[in-house]
Amino acid sequence: MLMSGIFSCQNISNQPESKQPNIIFIMSDDHAYQAISAYDNRLIHTPNIDRLAEMGMLFTNASVTNSICAPSRATILTGKHSHLNGKVDNHFQFDTTNITFPQILQEAGYQTALFGKLHFGNNPKGFDQFKILPGQGAYYNPEFITKYEGNIVVDGYVTDIVTDMTLDWLDKERDKEQPFMLMYWHKAPHRSWLMAERHLEEFTSRTFPEPETLFDDYSGRTSPAGEAEMNILHHMSWAGDHKVFPELMDELGIAEIGFDKARYAYEYSRLNESQKENFLKVYGKVNEDFANAYPNMSEEDKMRWKYQRYMQDYLGTIQAVDENMGRLLDYLEANDLMENTIIVYTSDQGFYLGEHGWYDKRFIYDESFKTPLLISWPNRIKAGSRSDELVQNLDFAQTFLEAAGIEAPSDMQGESLMPILTGNEDQWTRDAVYYHYYEYPAEHMVNRHYAIVTKDYKLVHYYYVEDQWELLDRKKDPLELKNFYGDPEYVEIKADLHKRLEELRVKYKDNTAISQRYIDEFMDDALDGKIFGISKEKANEIIQRRESVMRD
Repeated sequence: MLMSGIFSCQNISNQPESKQPNIIFIMSDDHAYQAISAYDNRLIHTPNIDRLAEMGMLFTNASVTNSICAPSRATILTGKHSHLNGKVDNHFQFDTTNITFPQILQEAGYQTALFGKLHFGNNPKGFDQFKILPGQGAYYNPEFITKYEGNIVVDGYVTDIVTDMTLDWLDKERDKEQPFMLMYWHKAPHRSWLMAERHLEEFTSRTFPEPETLFDDYSGRTSPAGEAEMNILHHMSWAGDHKVFPELMDELGIAEIGFDKARYAYEYSRLNESQKENFLKVYGKVNEDFANAYPNMSEEDKMRWKYQRYMQDYLGTIQAVDENMGRLLDYLEANDLMENTIIVYTSDQGFYLGEHGWYDKRFIYDESFKTPLLISWPNRIKAGSRSDELVQNLDFAQTFLEAAGIEAPSDMQGESLMPILTGNEDQWTRDAVYYHYYEYPAEHMVNRHYAIVTKDYKLVHYYYVEDQWELLDRKKDPLELKNFYGDPEYVEIKADLHKRLEELRVKYKDNTAISQRYIDEFMDDALDGKIFGISKEKANEIIQRRESVMRD
């Protein structure tokens, strides 16, 4: 076999309690933990995702190493931080010499399949079957890259289609005598948000509670919070995000924000005639109400209106995810597949649902740093249990391998969650995690930063363009509105966190030289106009600003 030389030295053994478990790894894109009712029931009810919390364990302190889509997926697959797997942002390429956990499981005799959104790479390694969306994929009538059928187009709604493919593989393709590892990865709820037709009327009629920090003015922290271009009022587009018809924008004199009308035109063009009819019927009423209200709207009114429109469409896409989760769980129960199957539900990162006035992710602040994580494994994980341990997407690869009785490669950097899952928390020793975000200057303009996070504190270093430190007290200031770095009461805490942060950087083999190399290569590409969302002129401005910071 192709991989035999790589894995010949690994110890593969059956678990004493039972045969090797099946693994179903379910992931959505940008699904905020606040939008799962097992975590918070103020926005949406997700009874089928909640079933995993009832059957197994819910993690309250799960997080990512780098809050952005493709890098998170690369970390999940390799069990390595971004600077080692090469996928530090959505621009740089993944280092395909990395060995991924699906390859290892496949070599060990697992059947492997992937359906849905991978986001990078058109020929994923280690899968017996795959049908993946190209890049971000589309909500309606999407294209798929397949292993055996070439490129195909499937009519319908993407969340339903990915589930159909998943259930079809479980029912008709897999060898029922072998264990399997199935990755069921949704596009939803990634921007631009298009919910299924069946949910349009319900969700565009709903009103949602506002977060406490919707009108955050970003004072009291470092400057990167104020520089970021993720504000719902100022940076979320009218047509492309909120479905304000382009002709109504012209009539009301509303200027475009970013790829506003182009984003709308692309999404609308994908709809068939019946879908367009339903779309126009529902959003026509939204536009009519908006046209009547707009002339008398204050800036605060516009923010509140845009927040509600954001929530309606974002949460509407999650409704379909939850429904389809129910389809999968029902199938597993009906076919006696629940007993020896590990089921994981997570997201590739968190997402801002109006907290700090934001949408998107990237920052170390909780709503994007933390991610939902629910894991079920009957008779091994206590039903209805919870854990506040500091776990990361870095840990999935080693967890799956240990569960399968396979020794993980020594260069993986995570820690198996098995001690936590099986009630042996005393064997779990991690008391801090490491985070590093790279994509700047680019879309959303979130400054590069790395950090140490404990259960009580975050110490953050913004290092390009700015050189600033931020100390967040997670218990005293849970909304993360104040920087305590200069507070004399935190001198000893700050010193300890600095020491521990440097130890983590050594442990995970990260350093300033590596960061500078990525900066240099990125800025060269930016000056050549190769970075999405940044002009050559803006790149030059950033370079000059950095030089000024260094001089000062």
